[in-house]
Amino acid sequence: MIFVIAEQRDGKMNRATWETIAGAQQLAGSQTPIAVLVPGGRGLSAAANEIAAAQVKEVITLEHDALALYTPDGFTAALQAAIAELAPTHVLLPHTYQARDFAPKLAARLDRAIITDVTGVKSGSPSTGSGQALFTRPMFQGKLTADVAPLGPAPHFVTFQIGAFRVDQAARGSSPAPVRAMTATIDASAIRQKPEAPFQQAKQAVDLSQAARIVSVGRGIKEQSNITIAEQLAKALGAEIAASRPICDSGWLPMERQVGSSGQTVAPSLYLALGISGAIQHLVGMKGSHTVVAINKDPDAPIFEIADYGIVGDLFEIVPAMIDALKS
Repeated sequence: MIFVIAEQRDGKMNRATWETIAGAQQLAGSQTPIAVLVPGGRGLSAAANEIAAAQVKEVITLEHDALALYTPDGFTAALQAAIAELAPTHVLLPHTYQARDFAPKLAARLDRAIITDVTGVKSGSPSTGSGQALFTRPMFQGKLTADVAPLGPAPHFVTFQIGAFRVDQAARGSSPAPVRAMTATIDASAIRQKPEAPFQQAKQAVDLSQAARIVSVGRGIKEQSNITIAEQLAKALGAEIAASRPICDSGWLPMERQVGSSGQTVAPSLYLALGISGAIQHLVGMKGSHTVVAINKDPDAPIFEIADYGIVGDLFEIVPAMIDALKS
């Protein structure tokens, strides 16, 4: 069996969980059953019923008062016991901030291999030609990729990069999957952390990985005052504003708005790139977008190589026309 560890907050499922289910379905093929484990406090039925729409064997809620607020000690203890009881071959997680915190700890506790930030799944070992699954992950800030085979006994832990799979790639079942509850085994006195509200870098901090639409600006915006035009387009689209690294390095937008290898990885349904050339460090962060629209004066800009729609022209002429059209 393949386990997917879902991530939810206040009963709302993180969309990255659906992306991970899509990856699990590719890994499983038609033979291996998939179970989704939903850890948390009481009242997980809404999140469990949402994820039960996926084509999986079952959904298991793992409830305990100590899991109501996230702590690495609490999640590690609860998941360790569940994994020991259910004995999956793989444990898959979305590569979120939370999973990055506890997944290595959990894998180390069980003395099992973990492969992080995976972008794809292949079958066959490069050395033996066997049917063992290979996991593709970026190396050296996305300058190349490697196919990695986990060694040692099961289960093997894998975290999937945000945007590696799309939400709409996750197959839905013809009927809801069965949902059952499992009581977590936790010694609350052994939890060393005191839960607090989730960290935010600034008041206006935003998790761009959850955005359905993004308007992103690059050097072509020319100066900070011109960002207003991008913000107007974002408002008209109901989108979040984002930027390439030079914009954030200059202080024109907060660092939490940066997309790329040293910023956030995003996978919106629409990514509108204004004046972004498309350096590899930026493409790594947004290549999972469903539809990419690029506006750039340079017809040879690398961004056009991955764009679904490209407009060669002056963004200061094109964007106001787009805003007028959207308003009308």
